[in-house]
Amino acid sequence: MQKNSGKSVLLLFILLIVSTLSAGCTDNSSTSQTIQTSEETSTRTLTDALGRTVEIPESVDYVICSGVGSLRYLTYLEAQDKIIGVERSETTNSASNAKPYSLANPQFSTDYPVFGETRGMDDPEKILSLDPLPEVIIKTYSATGFDPVELQEKTGIPVVIVNTGDLADNKEDLYESLRIIGEVVGKEERAEEVISFFDENIADLKERTADIPEEDKPTCYVGGIGRAGGPQGFQSTEPTYPPFLFTNAINVAYGDMDINVADVSKEKIIEWDPEIIFLDLNTIECGEDRSGLSLLQNDESYRQLQAVQSGNVYGVLPFNQYATNFGSVLADSYFAGKTLYPDKFEDVDLENKTIEIYTFLVCKGDEELGREIYNTMINVYGTPAFAKLDI
Repeated sequence: MQKNSGKSVLLLFILLIVSTLSAGCTDNSSTSQTIQTSEETSTRTLTDALGRTVEIPESVDYVICSGVGSLRYLTYLEAQDKIIGVERSETTNSASNAKPYSLANPQFSTDYPVFGETRGMDDPEKILSLDPLPEVIIKTYSATGFDPVELQEKTGIPVVIVNTGDLADNKEDLYESLRIIGEVVGKEERAEEVISFFDENIADLKERTADIPEEDKPTCYVGGIGRAGGPQGFQSTEPTYPPFLFTNAINVAYGDMDINVADVSKEKIIEWDPEIIFLDLNTIECGEDRSGLSLLQNDESYRQLQAVQSGNVYGVLPFNQYATNFGSVLADSYFAGKTLYPDKFEDVDLENKTIEIYTFLVCKGDEELGREIYNTMINVYGTPAFAKLDI
């Protein structure tokens, strides 16, 4: 009996040790799982362009960009590989939809599912069908499309709002948007590099032309400026056309109008009678009846303009394609400067400068790709940009 009792005590002792060790392993596993879960759910907050405090994951690997300009900004920040879906506008390849950031990333139109229509017309069900799910929706604020709060409620995904901005009166909105997106995707340093790039080029343009006497500045007009409705005719202009602002040129359409793009009357253009005309070549997409090029070639009233008579009509790159393509704005500005004041820009090789701009903004430093984008944009409408037009 004593022997059996001893064996029972020994067996009980062994079972107790095994149980303790098992409990220890279970506790460690539980602790490890708790740590992992804590890491996976760690979040941070940021303030978006509407002043909303938005809670997002500490590290963001997957996003979608909704509305005009948002995917362009993400591309400027070299974070386009984080997208997992696109708007329908990114699947359209046509001359009227030629955008440098999309040309540099043809995968936008082929490799990603569509989560919504253009201009922020999102489809919450399609967003929730994406695999993996986006961790953040970056959305440019607009009167069209889903309200950001409603979209966040329907999807359960944080929505961060940015503004489109521009390089003229709303430059700070543009810079704030770049910084917000940079904060979302961990590209704060790159955001500052892009902002500095814009500032340095604009300062260079302005400094080159700052001391030109008013009497030596020719009067200028730009026609055919595209906008939300698509390609436009000759009467579509921009009173605050950046290439004129940056080169201190005299824009005959400039005034106190609180708008960016305007249709002016034919009579007004004839009254202004500008010395030099620039034509946004996207106007060619309007067809023979409406395009600015066709009108300057065939309309008898326009043919009396001194710019037409002297042959001072030049084609420029379109830059309003799903909002503003800022690289093309800078390239057009250098072309305007070289055209209006050649002695002030004699050291600027326009082709190399444009390639440099596209290489930095949308090509991740790939100069060969930058050259491809330049060649495509220059010739996209058949009539070359940055040259006198045959009128």
